[in-house]
Amino acid sequence: MNKLIEYLGWAAAAVILLLGLPIQLLLWVVTRPFDRNLVMPGKFLRFIGFLLGKTYRPWSFRLEGTWPPEGGPFVVVANHQSLLDIVLLCRLPREMKWVIKEELFKVPWIGLMLRLTGDMAVKRGDPESGGEAVARARAYLRRGMNVMIFPEGTRSRDARLLPFKKGAFRLAIDAGVAVLPVVISGTAAGFRKGGATVGPCDAVAHLLPPISTDGMTQADAGTLRDRVRAAFVATLPPEAMAPAPVELPEVG
Repeated sequence: MNKLIEYLGWAAAAVILLLGLPIQLLLWVVTRPFDRNLVMPGKFLRFIGFLLGKTYRPWSFRLEGTWPPEGGPFVVVANHQSLLDIVLLCRLPREMKWVIKEELFKVPWIGLMLRLTGDMAVKRGDPESGGEAVARARAYLRRGMNVMIFPEGTRSRDARLLPFKKGAFRLAIDAGVAVLPVVISGTAAGFRKGGATVGPCDAVAHLLPPISTDGMTQADAGTLRDRVRAAFVATLPPEAMAPAPVELPEVG
């Protein structure tokens, strides 16, 4: 019976994506001439993500905390346990443009939906690709649009918190915006990295208070990163902690 429920969930997800792309394309055509932030195509794709979270009945997703009253824009950062993190974060009450690994943009159908949304592809280990993504992210922030980044840079295989990279924090300092931490727990049980089998999960996204970058320079990026990661450590359960390895000096 569990396998039947899983197969029905995959079928429902396929139908949602199949029907969603034409609608999103229409929204893009209608709104693109006067909306550089692509708000409507973005909101629609997040709605698709919300619906995907309903395709498997044993999944449970919820938010804790509220969006800050100052509104943003923010550089939103979240830990990354599973592909279900994306489904969970689609429930956040504001549109965000995501910095996502290039591989997802190569997935048929889904990659086109990400492009129509205005999300940003980044190729790991490619400074030029990273620079282009940062430039686009900076432009979004200037226009009042939130930007979403996973500072670990990859999904954790065992749900433990990995070291944070500095990129998101450099961006926030450069743009003069606050960092909004969103602490995720519970998604790994629903869909683990390296597999295609789903399972029950009780997933939570906890919105923490924003952390200001006022008065900071690029020399403070490491300090800001460590302060934000400490907020994650204080919120996650002890079993989610991984010892941070010694970080080599960053080049450039």
